[in-house]
Amino acid sequence: MVNPNEWEIFRGQWGRSFCFRPPVLNVNGDGLIIDICQKLCIIVFDICQKGKNMPRPIRCRRIERLPVYRSFSPDDIIAAESVYMTVDEFEALRLLDDEGLTQEACAARMNIARTTVTSIYNSARKKVADALVRGKRLLIAGGRCEFAPVEIKQHIMEKGSSTMRIAVTYENGEIFQHFGRSEQFKLYDTEDGRIIGEQVVDTNGSGHGALAGFLQAAKADALICGGIGMGAQMALADAGIKLYAGVRGSADAAAKSLASGTMEYDPDARCDHHGHHHDGDCGHDHCADHHCHGN
Repeated sequence: MVNPNEWEIFRGQWGRSFCFRPPVLNVNGDGLIIDICQKLCIIVFDICQKGKNMPRPIRCRRIERLPVYRSFSPDDIIAAESVYMTVDEFEALRLLDDEGLTQEACAARMNIARTTVTSIYNSARKKVADALVRGKRLLIAGGRCEFAPVEIKQHIMEKGSSTMRIAVTYENGEIFQHFGRSEQFKLYDTEDGRIIGEQVVDTNGSGHGALAGFLQAAKADALICGGIGMGAQMALADAGIKLYAGVRGSADAAAKSLASGTMEYDPDARCDHHGHHHDGDCGHDHCADHHCHGN
């Protein structure tokens, strides 16, 4: 390292100028200035090398529409292996191949660089090819994502910093039994085991793929519902919303029981009869009123 005496001599002769390749100097044979410059070069080089070796922070990729269907498998065999595609890879495929955007437009929508779009798009295509060619199961989950804000057309009550907000699928005072077709949620703000605020909000026809984003925009921490597909469960997990499924009855009573810590729910409740239409309620291993696999 450069000691204080060396630095003062160097500063006196060279002021504020620095040179990465020290010139030949006339320093009466002692080589002190050259020695200082060489030390500074080593320090600067070391800093540059450390900077190159530091990993660049990964920017979160903006997701406008969560995948409705999260699992794809061949019908003619039982897939022994799985391929995992991240939600941001799915979004790049959706924007480029389904919507037909250019990579520049896709990059703007996802809030990332075009080179990043190229990278994740190529990764997604390889995974699709791997699943198709080798008969593997394709699963969509995870990724470094942020969700594009969903517009809520009515005022939402303010949420305190220590408040837990519970959302309940809602219809006429009861827990609506099909998450994917929920037209309303009732929001309950709770603190210290008590409900301190309530509000019913319309989903404005958000649909299966956007309901998790709607709840995130409403700042919900937890969801109480009846039946719910695996795709919707994964979307809620991606959005950081705790799920309490398989619950029936009064929405108010369910919210109070969750707030007080006495909630009973079925973690395995799901809708899994995609494409079937039948009557009944959806709470455990059957569907309420219509197709709902992968909500």
